[in-house]
Amino acid sequence: MKIVDTFAFLVGTWRVMRAIEDHRTGTRGWFEGVAALTEVPSDRRGALGARARYDEVGELHFGTHIGQARRNLQYARMGDATVMLYFTDGRPFVDLDLAPGEWHSTHFCGDDRYDIATFVRTRSVVEERWRVTGPATGYEAITTLTRVD
Repeated sequence: MKIVDTFAFLVGTWRVMRAIEDHRTGTRGWFEGVAALTEVPSDRRGALGARARYDEVGELHFGTHIGQARRNLQYARMGDATVMLYFTDGRPFVDLDLAPGEWHSTHFCGDDRYDIATFVRTRSVVEERWRVTGPATGYEAITTLTRVD
């Protein structure tokens, strides 16, 4: 499925289901929660430069651990179909362009490598597949985001 405007497509509220598998320890787990991508005021005029805040909150079950978990990112529209994701401290994370219906991006964090593939399954379902490798880490996470209307 092709998307004309990645930013506009993603703005909204999503139910989040994530399966996680740590390949080093064999530990499996899951996260269940809600994510909201909310547009925030920008000092730039027009669609280019639009910004949004991604706030994810829910419950993580991982091995014997059960507890609240959250993730926050910032999104910035870079073009009609491209979005740049940033950590909350302003460091760049990955780019995202869902125009072709799927996107692959890589982020390096020290010696760790994050390979992220994002797939638009329907207008209401997006899937992310993360593969993280490095000297002290090795896990995969599959996230299904389902739009909440």
